[in-house]
Amino acid sequence: MKLTRPKERVVLVGVFKKGQASAQDEASLEELRRLTETAGGEVAQVLTQRLEKFHPGSLIGSGKIAEVAQAVRACRARTVVFDENLSPAQQVSLEEAIGAKIVDRTRLILDIFAKRARTKEGELQIELAQLSYMLPRLTGSWRAFSQQVGGIGTRGPGERQIEYERRHIQHRIESLKEAIRRMEANRVVQRQRRESVPMPTVAILGYTNAGKSTLLNRLVPRGAPAYADDKLFATLDPMTRRAQMPDGGWAVFTDTVGFISKLPTPLIAAFRSTLEEVARADCLLHVEDGAIPGLDEQRRVVDQVLLELGAQDLPRVMVVNKADLLSREQRSLLSASDPERCFASALTGEGVERMLRRVQTVLNRRWLLRELSLDASKTHHLAEVYRSAQVVGTETQGERMVLRLRVTRENWQRLRQRTMLDYRP
Repeated sequence: MKLTRPKERVVLVGVFKKGQASAQDEASLEELRRLTETAGGEVAQVLTQRLEKFHPGSLIGSGKIAEVAQAVRACRARTVVFDENLSPAQQVSLEEAIGAKIVDRTRLILDIFAKRARTKEGELQIELAQLSYMLPRLTGSWRAFSQQVGGIGTRGPGERQIEYERRHIQHRIESLKEAIRRMEANRVVQRQRRESVPMPTVAILGYTNAGKSTLLNRLVPRGAPAYADDKLFATLDPMTRRAQMPDGGWAVFTDTVGFISKLPTPLIAAFRSTLEEVARADCLLHVEDGAIPGLDEQRRVVDQVLLELGAQDLPRVMVVNKADLLSREQRSLLSASDPERCFASALTGEGVERMLRRVQTVLNRRWLLRELSLDASKTHHLAEVYRSAQVVGTETQGERMVLRLRVTRENWQRLRQRTMLDYRP
């Protein structure tokens, strides 16, 4: 009989500024609870405090610290998770005062990412983020090794252990950055190969657990399925698949890492090269999670990350996923707040075809539908046509071949100049 390891009992602490929207605070705490459960913890109690300003030394006041310590003892909790990012000094101060392991939001998310990474690049990116987080938090834990006293046989090391550890981490960080740079160079080559094939690209993005991977599997039912699970950050590594579009052509869809509020800076830095794939897409398919409240907050978080990536002006199709869980009234309210939203269910397939038609409309702004007419004496131009455009249909009319194309405006002009082919706009 397999023994189940008991979950780690955790006390959550939400710290908010006075005057901040309570609904936003509740959503943040609920998100923290789900993150804790995803990391393998069991939430024993939730405490909150509203402050005019955060305490520089301990984030919260002394009275609340005593209350948290009391809750830890009463719940027999081992860990306290704060819904804010703590400075190294604040973390040390809180651990000494509360007598439990203190974890901030960044450390919690890093822990989840470490469990979810599956590819070599993902593992390196996570380790880089973890070490970048850890470096400024090296404290006096090595103090016992750094005592330098006089006398034969009692002299301490010539270098304090904490300084050695810091140098070791810095060296490892540089090694990781170099390894990631090499992998990024390989990805550039792969991207150039993909771009050499005339096919539009769509980046699937959105909040974590919105159903992006399930939607990709729905679009490509016959391909190798992307891993999908009802968990926060179930997948970290981008997955690219080719899907057929309503006009008969094809588009490349890439599933990206999910976003979350207060996404840690080390993670954005570590995953920047991966996320920059988003900025190269012809269209963004922004997937919203219809099963949870706060879609406006989800959109704000995604907008902020896109702004940092310089992709905020790319054309976007908004789709509310998990529409099978929404009532008619809920759909009406969401449509009223944004008439451009469409509704779909990656699980049942409802609305997916309508969503693809929206994507097709956006792609058509850059990928034009054109026809070329070739007579028998010009079929040697076919290789050039297939290199420059996506042939979505062919038809023989007497001794002529008519090709129906999806082609960018630039390639269309180049084709006409190079081949002097007959065309039909």
